[in-house]
Parts: sequence; C-alpha cells; structure tokens
Amino acid sequence: MNTPKAVIKPYIKLRKIFRAKKKPAGLPPGTLVYTGEKRTEKVQINLIDYKENSVNEHEVTDPVECKHLIKSDTVSWIDIEGISDVHIVQKVSESLGLHPLVMEDILNVNQRPKMEEFDKYVYIVLKMFHVKKSTAEITPEQVSIILGKNFVATFQEGIEGDTFHEVRERIRTKKGVINKMTSDYLLYSLVDSMIDSYFALLDVFGDKIETLEEQLVNNPVKETLSSIYALKREMLYLRKIVWPLREVISRLERGESELVRKDTHLYLRDVYDHTMNVLDTIETYRDVLTSMVDIYLSSFSNKLNETMKYLALISTIFIPMTFIASIYGMNFDLMPELRWVHGYWFALGLMFSIGFGFLIYFKKKKWV
Repeated sequence: MNTPKAVIKPYIKLRKIFRAKKKPAGLPPGTLVYTGEKRTEKVQINLIDYKENSVNEHEVTDPVECKHLIKSDTVSWIDIEGISDVHIVQKVSESLGLHPLVMEDILNVNQRPKMEEFDKYVYIVLKMFHVKKSTAEITPEQVSIILGKNFVATFQEGIEGDTFHEVRERIRTKKGVINKMTSDYLLYSLVDSMIDSYFALLDVFGDKIETLEEQLVNNPVKETLSSIYALKREMLYLRKIVWPLREVISRLERGESELVRKDTHLYLRDVYDHTMNVLDTIETYRDVLTSMVDIYLSSFSNKLNETMKYLALISTIFIPMTFIASIYGMNFDLMPELRWVHGYWFALGLMFSIGFGFLIYFKKKKWV
C-alpha cells in the first residue's frame, strides 16, 4: 500500500496578490503614504560610486549627499533598502529631483511593472522574489528603479536581501565591462539579475508540480486538488507580473529613452528573450496544472464508475435470489412447494446456483 506524501501548501503569500490598498481615499495627488507592511528596521542607503579602476562604497547617512552624487562624472548606484520611513524616502527623492507622483508610486507597493519617462530620468517598477530554502515559501517584493544620466537609484521594499549581489561583486572586483560602461548598462545588469532569478523561482514551482503529479497518480486526495488550485493562482500572479514586464523591456530595447545608449540595446534584447522564456514557461505550467485538474476529476469519476459497476454486479446477482425468496415468502396456503420435505433446501440451492452462475458468466465476460 502506498503511503500518501505530505500535501503541498501554497508558497506565495496570496494575500499579497490582491492585497487592498492601505492609502485612504480622497487624498490629493502626490500625498506620500507607505502602503506596505510596517517595519521596525532602519532604512539603509548604500552607495557604490565607480568609474573604471576607481570604486568607492559606503553607507550614506545624510540623504542630501545624493544631490551631489548625481552631478559627478562617475556612475553612482544609490541603493535604498527599506522604504517604510516616508521622511527618508522623501529626502532621497527630492535630492534626486523626482516628481511628487513618482515618490507616491515608490511608496505604493501595489504597483504593477511599468516604465515612465521624464525629462532627466526614467522610472521603472519591477518585482523581486525571495525564496525561503527551508520551507520553499516565496515572498514578492517591489523594487523601484530610477535611471539618470550618471546614476541609478533602487528603492527596495524590504531589507531581507536581493538578487543584486553578483552585480555588486562585478563592480567591486572590476570584472567584466560594467566599470567601463555608463548608468544604462548598470540598469541592464540589475534588471537582468532580477529576471534570471525568475528561472530559479520557476524551478521551485517545477519541483512542486512534479510532486503533485506523483500524488495525483499514486493517491489523489481532496487536499491535492486544493494544492493544484493554489499553484494555478500563483501562476496567474506570476503571469500578471511578467506580462507587463515584457513591455517595459521592449520599450527600453527599442530606444524610446535617450538615457539608454544604442550599445546597450543589444544587451536589453537578450533580457527581452529571457523574459519571453519565463513567460512561455509560466504558460506551460498553467497548461500542465489545468490538465492535472482534469486528470484529478477523471480519476475520481473513474473510481465512482468502478464502484457503481461492482454495486450493479452485486445487485444483478442478488435480484434473482430476492425474487425466489419473495415468491416463497408469500402467505398462501395452497402453494404446492410449501409442504414439500426438501422444499427449503431446493429453494436455497436454486438461489445459490443462480448467483454462482451469474458470477461465472461475469468472469467469462471479464466484468469482474
């Protein structure tokens, strides 16, 4: 007998898929209200300032310092980890010369991936995912990116870490061409690292789908169907994230912004291909999950039909027996067989003979 495996639980915090906006209605445009989960951790502003062989990295304590960085001839990466402190985010945004509506969007963590162009900078919203290895739980996080002429600012919703560690190491070790390139190449590197992390995320989902398939074949239970529907909702959420991201990368690759040089378009084209691969994988997983639902329903329908078949066979065997018993159970005095000495054993033998005969017939027909 197969022992059922542990039933898969939902992985993405589903309350974040359709979470309600916490911003009160009726506020004037540009009102800064943080809509994410309240955090007690201190907001960190990390700076990596580089140009060819020179790399300067330190933590920014005064947001006003950012105002001088954007005017230098180096490439500055201003990484803000945690945006729960509205006052600090406002100071940094004002130092970078951001529009109040952009500040509002940065603090509103319910944004869908998008790109907005302004005179001196480009505003991009993306989603990052954190995978907890111990429980395979996946948590989404919003990342806002500002691309300027010689700077890139990233506003991360949380401080749990990010997918940018490889980009930092390349800058620190002067590996590759990133130290010789401009800020648009830094933007490409950050976006590419986030999209590459989607493949690791899809690998997690792939493993879970395989486990569900095993459960579906070996011992499907009601919880299996619930897990399948949970995964389908998560695939819908991922599609909701990746589909508009495709348009964002396409606009950058087509060169709609003057801040993105032609040399970077080729790299962005590669990122666009990766995005399409992610989207194709998501669609494939959705189709697989849909077919798994059909298989689950068919499996239970087959089990029900099998049960009904055996019940019908049992009824067929016992109906003649019931008919004979009902005849001799009538209360008529003039029935000849009622006074027969061997009448009881004859009726009993007749019933068993008919039942046994039906059973042999069903065996020959391979119905049982």
